[in-house]
Amino acid sequence: MSAKIAAPRGTFDILPEQSAQRALVEQAARELLEGAGYARIETPAFEATELFSRGVGEATDIVQKEMYSFDDGGGRSLTLRPEGTAPVCRAYVEHGMHKLPAPVKLYYFGPFFRAERPQKGRYREFWQIGAEALGSDDPAVDAELIALLHELLRRLGATVRLRLSSLANAQTRAAYRDELAAYLRANEHELSETVRSRIDLNPLRAFDADDLRTQAVMARAPRLIDRLDSEDAEHFAQVRSLLELAGIGYEIDPALVRGLDYYTRTVFEFTSDSLGAQSGVGGGGRYDGLVELIGGPPTPGIGWAAGIERIVLAADLQLPAPQPPQIYVAHEGRRAAAFQLLLELRGAGRRAEMELGGRSLKGQLKHAERLGTRYVAIVEEDGVRLRDRESGAERTLSAEAVVRQVLSV
Repeated sequence: MSAKIAAPRGTFDILPEQSAQRALVEQAARELLEGAGYARIETPAFEATELFSRGVGEATDIVQKEMYSFDDGGGRSLTLRPEGTAPVCRAYVEHGMHKLPAPVKLYYFGPFFRAERPQKGRYREFWQIGAEALGSDDPAVDAELIALLHELLRRLGATVRLRLSSLANAQTRAAYRDELAAYLRANEHELSETVRSRIDLNPLRAFDADDLRTQAVMARAPRLIDRLDSEDAEHFAQVRSLLELAGIGYEIDPALVRGLDYYTRTVFEFTSDSLGAQSGVGGGGRYDGLVELIGGPPTPGIGWAAGIERIVLAADLQLPAPQPPQIYVAHEGRRAAAFQLLLELRGAGRRAEMELGGRSLKGQLKHAERLGTRYVAIVEEDGVRLRDRESGAERTLSAEAVVRQVLSV
């Protein structure tokens, strides 16, 4: 016997019972987002590698060590998409969506790929629901998107906390980056080797360090949120005011820097205590320079993404009871007549199944009972014996009469 072949490490199969949970998440997101004016967009599973190296940032962990990139056979480097915002912005530019009334509001649902260390809630292939609004820098757009993700998680029964911060504009952030790098170099002897190695490359990532000595250093570090200019501070104040108006509680977290270079101004994350170390359920932020960075016109934007696997783990999903087939078509050797009756029943809009497993008639009747069907139609030479399992009544009818009887219920 050949050795069994398992799914690659960090991937997973979505089994039927799990598929129902995910469908519930997708349905709730679709109803909520489309009701708020967001339209669905689908982008390819792989893009030009340059889109992510330029858009996400060469210094990010994603670009440096987490992307699945490959040569397409023609000398072009392609990458399985590790996140959804850059592809949506690429589509926005490529299809001239900047000509549409602003903001252009889009959402997506699909698989993404990162070469991370697999653990609970973190996989190398994972699914996300995401929403993006492009073309407006109004603080109300920030508040709307945060409120939508908050409402989605609430509807699905997830208990979460909102962390909120601001990363200022690109100029302020660049100056702060230099200040933080100088601070880290002055305290280099107390930092972990990983943080020391990327002081010049990406000093803000030091805020995410797990090392206790590094965390102590970062607790004393200068804070970007204290260096906002007047416009950024006013923008952040208005976002907070609108969230408070909506009754959405939050905590200001100056250490919330997110892992992508394109973020500016508002950043946020919803976390759940039920997820352990990987507590993030979803989050995002404003990316006012990203569209221009990938070749489009200056365009403000903000968006979020939430992991489907994380939501399922954090939520209290109440699945509806599965509906059994209404009628089961049994037969002993009269396959063609049974198949024709099956098609007529389904064409009339009824949930119907027929015997496909080679069971005896007795076995077929037991199988119909297991399925929970109300009717069993036993196809015989001189007609169809229709049994109502609810009342126990049984009579022989023509195939047309069977369809009429089932339709009348």
